[in-house]
Amino acid sequence: MTEYGRGPGSEPWHPEDPAYGPQGWEGQQAYYQQTQYGNQQDPYQQQQPQQGYDDQQYQGGQEHYAPHDPHQQGVPQQQGYPQQTYAGQPYDTGTWDTGQQAAMPYGAHAPADPYGAQGPDLYGTPEAYPPPQPPGRRRAEPEQEPVRAEPEEPEEENHPFFSDGDDDRDDGDGDEPGGSRRGGGQGRRGGKPKKKKKSRNGLACLVVALVMAGGASGVAYFGYQFWQGRFGEAPDFAGDGTNETVQVEIPKGAGGYEIAALLVENGVVKSQGAFVSAQEKNPAGKNIQDGVYTLKKGMSAASAVEAMLDPANRNALTIPEGKRSAYIYAQIDKKLELKPGTTKSVATAKAKTLGLPAWATGHPDLKDPLEGFLFPASYPVAKGAKPEDVLKKMVARANAEYGKLDIETKAASLGLKSPWELLTVASLVQVEGKYKHDFDKVSRVVYNRLKPNNIETVGRLEFDSTINYIKEESTLDVGTVADLRKIDDPYNTYDIKGLTPGPISNPGVDAIKSALNPTPGPWYYFVSINEDKTVFSVTNEEHNRNVEQYEKEREKSGQ
Repeated sequence: MTEYGRGPGSEPWHPEDPAYGPQGWEGQQAYYQQTQYGNQQDPYQQQQPQQGYDDQQYQGGQEHYAPHDPHQQGVPQQQGYPQQTYAGQPYDTGTWDTGQQAAMPYGAHAPADPYGAQGPDLYGTPEAYPPPQPPGRRRAEPEQEPVRAEPEEPEEENHPFFSDGDDDRDDGDGDEPGGSRRGGGQGRRGGKPKKKKKSRNGLACLVVALVMAGGASGVAYFGYQFWQGRFGEAPDFAGDGTNETVQVEIPKGAGGYEIAALLVENGVVKSQGAFVSAQEKNPAGKNIQDGVYTLKKGMSAASAVEAMLDPANRNALTIPEGKRSAYIYAQIDKKLELKPGTTKSVATAKAKTLGLPAWATGHPDLKDPLEGFLFPASYPVAKGAKPEDVLKKMVARANAEYGKLDIETKAASLGLKSPWELLTVASLVQVEGKYKHDFDKVSRVVYNRLKPNNIETVGRLEFDSTINYIKEESTLDVGTVADLRKIDDPYNTYDIKGLTPGPISNPGVDAIKSALNPTPGPWYYFVSINEDKTVFSVTNEEHNRNVEQYEKEREKSGQ
């Protein structure tokens, strides 16, 4: 067979065959250049001589050459190549004929251009596509060598985002897997394939994944917390707690959430929300005070609120108004389970380091350096605390309260030399006035007696409370005036004129306010008949009559 399968025979078929004549590709090219689409006749009648092939037959079949219309279906097609029939059937010539056109005998007129003069010449302009090559001049595609299947590592995606913009390809080396198709490559024709540079995309993906996972977890967590805070019940323990106890110190002025945070921190309650909710539901919940509480761990919020409202669980040291320092020292020793006298020794030795203001130091003949600065209030005292720690809290509280009342500035307006003297006046008012509603008038009596030109006491205070302070007692029967004047002590107001060297008690806010604002009046004496009746007088004679009435009341009450 010939190369296009025409069958046996000696007749060659090739565009360069002399028997083919000028019917080759060159002859047809002229046709393309001269054709004007429209009414022109078949160019093959004018340019190509008749060939004698039409007389040859093979097994009853006849060969015909039929040129194709170059503009069929609006697509340029190859023209001038014969359509062969073999044994009455068309033979595939290797062209891209669609097979839809019937073969025409050679020499017949070409059909008219179906498009008329409407279509442009696709091969006659500079912008035209290059004309198709005849089958004889087509270059065969080079056959690729069979590729031996070898396992290759999967190629990782190398994106500038993951590789920091580094290019893994080196100039001139060719980093494509398998090498070049034309040779010189590695991998397909032998030799070790060049290893691809490892990128950092794995680590980058891991980091991105972790960040995204963390962000999603954070959103979920805060979303859950938001939902719990708005709509869900706060987590809570059940019951009254375990057998393990803990001491929790609640600072002064702490609110519900601050208290709850301390309880959660010490394992008493499970959540702040549960405690705050229980505190709000309890009618007395807002009465929780500062102090040190001994509480069980793992308590329900409601049980914790009830326990903190019980004074038995409040491990605090409460100092009443008007108590002397000696009483307070004994209470601290008892609270801290110390040997009696321990706190007094610390106060005497470390008075200058406990926070006293400058105007409260350096005074002679003081019986106690902290008298007047152990402010009456409730103080948290945890187990294992030191005496100086408790004393410092008391002095700090006194400084804060005295600062609020501005005693330093107001002392001079009352004829006093310093706030120290004002504090001493307040201490006298606190212990001499049995009832707070009498404090203002008692304060006036003190200031009137301090006047050096008064004819009633001639500048002496003559208060029984100072004698009790000297004797460390608290009694109404201190003795006769003649006997009291014999007591040699700087605190004996029956003997000295003016104020005592320092305060004789630790006054509260009410007594200090009365010392700052005494009620105007001429009184020099007073006596409390009972709780509802205190009588004030100007002269000693009037005062003695009031004292007789007082004695009668005492007899009735059995005192």
